[in-house]
Amino acid sequence: MDREFLIDLFADFGPVTIRRMFSGYGISADGTNFALALRAGLYFRADEATIPQFEAEGSKPFQYQTRARTVTVNSYWQLPARLFDDTEELSGWARAALAAAERAAVKKRTRARKAVKKPGATKKPAPRKAAARKSTATAKSVGRGGAVRPPGSGSRRRIPGRPRR
Repeated sequence: MDREFLIDLFADFGPVTIRRMFSGYGISADGTNFALALRAGLYFRADEATIPQFEAEGSKPFQYQTRARTVTVNSYWQLPARLFDDTEELSGWARAALAAAERAAVKKRTRARKAVKKPGATKKPAPRKAAARKSTATAKSVGRGGAVRPPGSGSRRRIPGRPRR
């Protein structure tokens, strides 16, 4: 499949971004990848809500060979061949695939937030001692000539050309 064919195929769906990926193209809309165009065919993103639709059409999930085994990717399913002639119905399948890809992205984000951190992986900083804090505040509150300033007043920025205290 070439790029121009894919652009024509998704004309009824709306604007898509087509990028080189693996041995074919990745197809995305609104920054979400929802389809793969590879040598073996066109694969749409699927989840538990859309897989029965693909199974009813006799489609198979995306598979590839490694040296040791065949890997099946259940998140991408082959588009039925009859849809290449019906771009209007194909756009409905593409919308369902885009929705499945967006649901997967939301699941991934929530899973990352719920990830449990290992105990002891992040330590809280040790509390500062009150005496150290007090002495620092006292030293900062004395201005030029020994005048006492309230904490937080004045500027701490260094003036170029003046020696540090």
